[in-house]
Amino acid sequence: MKNITVIGAGTMGNGIAHVFAMKNYKVSLVDISQPALDKALGRIAKNLDRMVAKEKITEAGKLEALANISTFTDFKSGLHSADLVVEAATENVDLKLKIFKQMDEVAPASAILGTNTSSISITQIAAATTRPEKVIGMHFMNPVPIMKLVEVIRGYATSDAVTQAVMEVSRDLGKVPVEVNDYPGFIANRILMPMINEAIYSLYESVAGVAEIDTVMKLGMAHPMGPLQLADFIGLDVCLAIMEVLHRGFGNPKYAPCPLLVNMVTAGKLGVKSGEGFYVHTRGSKELVVASNFR
Repeated sequence: MKNITVIGAGTMGNGIAHVFAMKNYKVSLVDISQPALDKALGRIAKNLDRMVAKEKITEAGKLEALANISTFTDFKSGLHSADLVVEAATENVDLKLKIFKQMDEVAPASAILGTNTSSISITQIAAATTRPEKVIGMHFMNPVPIMKLVEVIRGYATSDAVTQAVMEVSRDLGKVPVEVNDYPGFIANRILMPMINEAIYSLYESVAGVAEIDTVMKLGMAHPMGPLQLADFIGLDVCLAIMEVLHRGFGNPKYAPCPLLVNMVTAGKLGVKSGEGFYVHTRGSKELVVASNFR
């Protein structure tokens, strides 16, 4: 398994391409937007420059990694020789089903079709293909080059051989793969997102302020980042989408998204990506400034 195709050149896609290229896999990075591909290559180069500066890799290693990445706006060209495809498009079920149908049509019959989804059913995605036994979840954590965990999610029909192959390739990347079964939210987000949602409810109900909630969880529970800051980092729209998947999937009111979260997403306050969520995010600054709505 040496030819990897990554679908989607956003934050997760370029991170996944980065880690495969660093391990000398041949990577085809596919996106419908050439500017998005150019931006992704720029981000990968910048991250590799940081590694050179920290003496984690050499300049030659950086150039070799970049040479391992080819970009495509044409789906068929980017998938024609793939051994493994990792889809990292927007967390939207209809979009993913459309992409997997296309992937199934043009990728080699032997190719494993993976998805970086953080919550959408692998079984549902696999049903859009003619090879459900070769469809699997590869849920990388953000930022991909730094975080060690990969959730490897088996759909209803995913074969043992495919699961083991993906576990092995994850280890080869220097990651720690954890095998889980296909239920809403898997493990990471089934546990994390209700915690974030409860933190938002605590703010919504005026139990405590933004900084106070995050401080309790950092100092009391040894979390490196408070849940509201983490929500901003993940993206409040992503948090809402995952909570909606959990709510639909389990039919349990405990997973209902907090009305404050719904309102913030509706208002376009999405966290780091929009410049404001629970905190104000100024490019180049690491200072945590609580947004005016919550001060």
